[in-house]
Amino acid sequence: MAPTGYLTKRQLRARGLRPGGQPVAAQVLWRSRRSTSGMRAAYLYRLTLAKPVRPMTPARAAALAKANAARRTCPACGHDAGYVLPAHLGTCLPCADSAPMAA
Repeated sequence: MAPTGYLTKRQLRARGLRPGGQPVAAQVLWRSRRSTSGMRAAYLYRLTLAKPVRPMTPARAAALAKANAARRTCPACGHDAGYVLPAHLGTCLPCADSAPMAA
């Protein structure tokens, strides 16, 4: 539904591009029952002003791996659970199961 030369962030990313600091150039509005206001919007950016995605550097990859490892490490037992810990539990599932239930 968008005019040629305008893409959403996801469409830009699929082409290996990013908005690059440009402001929103246009938007597409449509009715939706999912939204509380009844309207949804897709923000569009100009393809001609888009910049290439920055490459992943070794330092960024190491920082990302460290952050993901912290999300998988249980603070109670200290083991890597192998999955991202549920935020509502704050611990791995075995530690959450062994904790006494609050009355």
